[in-house]
Amino acid sequence: MTAPKYRKKIVAGNWKMNTSVNDALELVKGLKIDLSVHNDCDVVICPPFTGLHAVGDAVTSTSIKLGAQNMHWEANGAYTGEVSAAMLRDLYCRYVILGHSERRAYFGETSEIVNKKAKAAIAATLVPIVCVGETLEERESGRMRDVVRDHLEGSLADLGDDLKKVVVAYEPVWAIGTGKTASPDQAQEVHAYIRENLEKIGGKEAAETIRIQYGGSVKPNNAAELFGQPDIDGGLIGGAALEARSFIEIVRAAQ
Repeated sequence: MTAPKYRKKIVAGNWKMNTSVNDALELVKGLKIDLSVHNDCDVVICPPFTGLHAVGDAVTSTSIKLGAQNMHWEANGAYTGEVSAAMLRDLYCRYVILGHSERRAYFGETSEIVNKKAKAAIAATLVPIVCVGETLEERESGRMRDVVRDHLEGSLADLGDDLKKVVVAYEPVWAIGTGKTASPDQAQEVHAYIRENLEKIGGKEAAETIRIQYGGSVKPNNAAELFGQPDIDGGLIGGAALEARSFIEIVRAAQ
């Protein structure tokens, strides 16, 4: 399926549990030199919760959008340590990462939980970046397609027309932080499969509209070839997002 002109590329930096507030502001300072205005690609940065307020203030006059790394599905209540969609909107967040492989692996998040979070995010006018992807063992045992399909069907269930508001991120877990990267052909194959499943879930228009990011050891030297594939609409960037110059070069590769 050829990428239509209206599917704008999106590159998001997931800083994970890194950066103090001062570190975050230094990183943003470096990013703003080249990314203050970037109309050819949506640019999102997702600092830890502790940095959201300061980083949000720092990017106010730029085209860089603020995102969070997680949220709870309830609006408020006795959920110690959690953060709601309304709290993120109060800090002018526009995006939120949901169902990251580390959340699924380390904290037991299921696709059912991700689905509840996605619905709450959309209700609060946040754009959910919903992550799907297989482990190395699942790929080598021939279960990659089953895992990815199950993640999609469970995480995106019952969204109706709101499905078009979601960004999907394909994360081959075996390529996250390992230095291994899916080849452009491997990544494109799975992205095309994801788009086929999105059509089954929400129809052709949704499948053609939804942006699918690739996440898995994206670097400046492989970003252009990955982003040049017809069904890859940008990247969810981990380690390379923590260095201003590398993130800027990755964003440029998405143009």
